[in-house]
Amino acid sequence: MYLPGLLTDTTDPGALLEEIEKNPGMIRAYFEGLMPSLVGFLLQLAATIVLLLVGSRIIRWIVSIVRRSLDKSRAETGVVTFLCSLIRYLLYFVLIMIVLSQFGVTTSSVVAVLGSAGLTLGLALQGSLSNFAGGVLILLLKPFVVGDYILDNGSGLEGTVSEISIFYTKLLAVDNKVIAIPNGSLSNTSITNYSGMDRRRVDITVGVSYDADLKLAKEALAAVVAGEERVITEEPSDIFVSSLSDSSVELGVRVWVRTDDYWAVRWHMLEEIKYALDRSGISIPYPQMDVHLSPKEEIS
Repeated sequence: MYLPGLLTDTTDPGALLEEIEKNPGMIRAYFEGLMPSLVGFLLQLAATIVLLLVGSRIIRWIVSIVRRSLDKSRAETGVVTFLCSLIRYLLYFVLIMIVLSQFGVTTSSVVAVLGSAGLTLGLALQGSLSNFAGGVLILLLKPFVVGDYILDNGSGLEGTVSEISIFYTKLLAVDNKVIAIPNGSLSNTSITNYSGMDRRRVDITVGVSYDADLKLAKEALAAVVAGEERVITEEPSDIFVSSLSDSSVELGVRVWVRTDDYWAVRWHMLEEIKYALDRSGISIPYPQMDVHLSPKEEIS
């Protein structure tokens, strides 16, 4: 057993035991000598814990002030979230530096270590740095903002943007799932923003039989369009023959609606078109194939 101050590398353990038997207070004196250092360490540890608790509260207070100030300035929600996250991380980094200084670690030594390990850290964190840069590009170029419904064409994921943070953008899917996509991926792929404009065009295609009266079919579709109150009448509405397919004549319907009404209008019009064609006696054909059988040749 090695006891600093009592046993060195050249000390004979047997001689030390004899000395301890002659002077039993030797061990007690040794531990009494350690008490000031132990008490000092415990006090320093307690002060560090208090510093962390107080520092965390101060950081939350500062972030809340910044958030309220940005909200009063009517900044976009994505900008507010991004800046608050960035400030929070920076303040926690400063707090960690202060805590390390309590244990004798100087800021200059930390900076020196980070500088010497910069290349390694850069390679290890290149994904995170790419996501950070992607978040900055998203906020500057604004391909979408919080509240927009977008489709990531690269991954096929879609939903309403609920948060733009430093590294990830969170989408809320229609079935209430939260989807987190790295900002680097979003900034390097094509994005379809369904909420970027306040109006959208509803395109519906319906097939009717070749035997159907096209004029009557178009009148039935026009009646459905006229009966839909959410259609924007200032924009043109079109009813036309879009194509002649193998088993039906394809009729197209195009109307403009508010973006928020898109799906409700589309679903309602599809149902009303079916009812209108049924009332007019116009059938919607399904794919079919006519097979002609030739009689077998008699074998003489």
